[in-house]
Amino acid sequence: MRPVISEVTAGALLREGRAALDVAGVEAPTRDAEWLLAAVLGVDRLSLYLESGRDVPPDAAARFRALVERRATREPLQHLTEFEEFHGLQLAVNPDVLIPRQETEGLVRWALEVLADEPAPMAVDLGTGSGAIACALADGLPRLKVVAIERSMPALAVASRNIHALGLGDRVTLVAGDLLAPLNPVEARVHLVIANPPYLPSAVLSTLPPEVARFEPWEALDGGPDGLAVSRRIVETAPSVLRRGGWLMMEIGEEQAGPLASLMASEGFTGLQARRDLAGVERYIAGQWAVASAGARRETC
Repeated sequence: MRPVISEVTAGALLREGRAALDVAGVEAPTRDAEWLLAAVLGVDRLSLYLESGRDVPPDAAARFRALVERRATREPLQHLTEFEEFHGLQLAVNPDVLIPRQETEGLVRWALEVLADEPAPMAVDLGTGSGAIACALADGLPRLKVVAIERSMPALAVASRNIHALGLGDRVTLVAGDLLAPLNPVEARVHLVIANPPYLPSAVLSTLPPEVARFEPWEALDGGPDGLAVSRRIVETAPSVLRRGGWLMMEIGEEQAGPLASLMASEGFTGLQARRDLAGVERYIAGQWAVASAGARRETC
């Protein structure tokens, strides 16, 4: 006779998964165990506690345990659930793209502010990756048109999946290429160039948490020896596609606001501003192309 495999409760599985992840040194073992079991069962996390005594079928329990084993090797939670929440949107992610970060939502909010009064705004998202910024902007401002550029073909496939799953295909156009190279400077006169470029110094990458160093694409992280290699190229080329008064906005690394503000000023950007993220770090920089102003300034909001 085939042995009878008894079922286990959701609560017992959560305790088991939390303990295994805690031993593995995962930063948030309780949260991660909840997300993994909720994904396996197709429910939200609250339901796990409202129905903690529910029996979980053996096949579902086996899938959960397999995911816990993978998470214990420090594979990112988002690669296991295959999605991440960003600015109120659920985005598909995989190892081909950088997992969208909460701090990048601050860049999106700022961009929506500066575009709010434009009747028919046009934006370009450089290095779109999963399409997070482009999708969030288009979702937040229905009259906005976005060109999302990415040179990685696997990343473009992820972005395309997200754009169409969110019903944004008529307002977000994907283009394959390196930064602004695919655009015709004569025809392109946009209100905003926005980017979350690679901005970590190369030497830092191997010291990052294993979830990042081992599983996320280094191309989306490596900003060269000082972290500014890609940002410099964006600053130098953005004027070719911006209309007068158009904005360049970028996410930046720690202590990069000063050098980038100087570079932007030398390229003709005015009204320079830097904003801080929720941790108090100057994380975003912006300036307008060819608008006379009293000069550069640094905000601390």
